[in-house]
Amino acid sequence: MSILVTGGAGYIGSHTCIELLNAGYEIVVVDNFYNSKRESLKRIAELSGKEFTFYECDIRDKEGLDKIFKAEKIDAVIHFAGLKAVGESCAKPLEYYDNNIAGTVCLCEVMKENGCKKIVFSSSATVYGSNNVSPLKETMMTGGTTNPYGTTKYMIEIILSDLFKSDNEWSISILRYFNPIGAHKSGRIGEDPNGIPNNLMPYITQVAIGKRECLGVFGDDYDTHDGTGVRDYIHVVDLALGHVKALGRALNQPGLDIYNLGTGTGYSVLDVVKAFEKASGVTINYKIAPRRPGDIATCYSDPSKAQAELGWKAERGIEEMCADSWRWQSTNPNGYPD
Repeated sequence: MSILVTGGAGYIGSHTCIELLNAGYEIVVVDNFYNSKRESLKRIAELSGKEFTFYECDIRDKEGLDKIFKAEKIDAVIHFAGLKAVGESCAKPLEYYDNNIAGTVCLCEVMKENGCKKIVFSSSATVYGSNNVSPLKETMMTGGTTNPYGTTKYMIEIILSDLFKSDNEWSISILRYFNPIGAHKSGRIGEDPNGIPNNLMPYITQVAIGKRECLGVFGDDYDTHDGTGVRDYIHVVDLALGHVKALGRALNQPGLDIYNLGTGTGYSVLDVVKAFEKASGVTINYKIAPRRPGDIATCYSDPSKAQAELGWKAERGIEEMCADSWRWQSTNPNGYPD
């Protein structure tokens, strides 16, 4: 059983590779290192104790992908590869549409031509837009996205849905992530963003090690228990295990399935800061800043469908997420070596 993992050297991809190898799957990793480092591949092998095949290839390179499919006889794909920074997507929308959407179309064309019709897709809670009320359910309307990154995820979901309508031999699992944080318990792999972090936890950890001076908390006047935005944070290892479960379903039955992967619990920005301070023993310097356009007060999941159909449930709490994030950052203060 050969599983292609696109973007497998990235944050979520690397953790999923470890869990796939632990579950006995043979994996083939494809990455172009736009958002990742080669070192993560070495550490996947180190932590799993298993070897795997790697190709440096862009998912828009149809000829390159076709050679990989023919050489490796791929049975299914887990598709992580994509640009993912909200702010950058607003500044560079064409790059995001080209990479994320055109890249996915190219990948699906190669899959179809090689008789591989099983895919697990890395989507996002951003597809719910800003008009739905939490807890967010898979049956809710999607669209009304607030940035090009979210729009690419929404459009890819439509593309995959249309693909299934055209040929119901496909097995497609769409996984809508909430807010992944944490790291592997070993501290050997974790989130290593390029430049200034776009997400809360890596910014907190970089303040904690002295790399950043202060955390900006965007808005303290939301209708939440402490005025700061509430989100559903999920441990990256729980998220990775969700992919293993979704893959198992995709391998065994055709269909188009959509699942939220979250905890079903919302934590505010200041809840996360306090939990991190408790886990690390480090005081986080923060200041209140104006709200960001497009941000909503509260966003958390209803994950019950994934539990009912996949037998998956997030097991790790906010304290463990914070402790594991700190272990990664404190032992790798500059992230992965180049």
